[in-house]
Amino acid sequence: MAMDYIDYYKELDLERGATKEQIQRQYKKLARKYHPDVNKEAGAEDRFKRLVEAYEVLKDPDKRKKYDRFGKSWKNASDAPGRAPGFDGFQYEYSPGARGGYASSGSPFGASGFSSFFESLFGADGARFTGGSPFGGAGVEDLAGATHEARVELSIEEAASGGKRQIRITDPTTGREKKLEVQIPKAVRPGQKMRLKGQGGTARAGGKPGDLLLVMDVVNTPKLRLEGNDLYATLAVTPWLAALGGEARLTTLTGAVSVQVPAGSSSGQKIRLRGKGYPDGKGGAGDLYAELRIMVPKELSEDEKKLFEQLRDLSTFKPE
Repeated sequence: MAMDYIDYYKELDLERGATKEQIQRQYKKLARKYHPDVNKEAGAEDRFKRLVEAYEVLKDPDKRKKYDRFGKSWKNASDAPGRAPGFDGFQYEYSPGARGGYASSGSPFGASGFSSFFESLFGADGARFTGGSPFGGAGVEDLAGATHEARVELSIEEAASGGKRQIRITDPTTGREKKLEVQIPKAVRPGQKMRLKGQGGTARAGGKPGDLLLVMDVVNTPKLRLEGNDLYATLAVTPWLAALGGEARLTTLTGAVSVQVPAGSSSGQKIRLRGKGYPDGKGGAGDLYAELRIMVPKELSEDEKKLFEQLRDLSTFKPE
């Protein structure tokens, strides 16, 4: 009997605005989880069938457009009322044979049944069958776990220097949390990815575990930000240093340096320090721009107050 489904997006755990890539990725993930040769729980076979039909509709732009427009009545709006285009007579039967697994009547996967389907699902090298069930332990040479992503938050200083870092990740397949110690390379870039072999999703049916991709998040602070290879730092100075000029100390990625502040400097003025920026990974570095910020004391002694009053009375300066 033909299967009747209401919400294909719900079957794939997707929002209605999901992209083609998101649909394909989610389908592969759930198909691995619910295929009856892997999952023996009650209801897994029915869920797998629903996943297949949902994917067949949502991956096709025309079918998806019609489904989005007509909802659960989309089949009745097709050219052949009551039948989904490309889905006529689509039923599954489990028929273990020399190669095992599912076969279908009118299957969109071709006369070869599910062997070509699983090659497209897992890749030609991802599921090679040698007899028995395509997901049974004796019939699988390699069924790798999924590749997972995790984000690692680094300060600019940590990203520049690299080094060992402790991270915690949760395997979505098993729900288990594990700790890893990773070696962060020097001068990583925002968004740069680092692959850890075998630290991803747990494999099924004796296959190899997947990989873990660490995505680097380099975090700016109110006093230091990264733009390309250049750094922008805040340099706080006193009113008299800004007015009279002189030296100020600034901490850089390679240590503290002296910065010569010109007389008559104003807040927001930038002083360029060549080669003191972020490492470029080739032995060089960008520039560092020290942005002046004139700081006024919150509390004044009596003598300081008198001196500021004298300056006020003597000065003819009028800020623009």
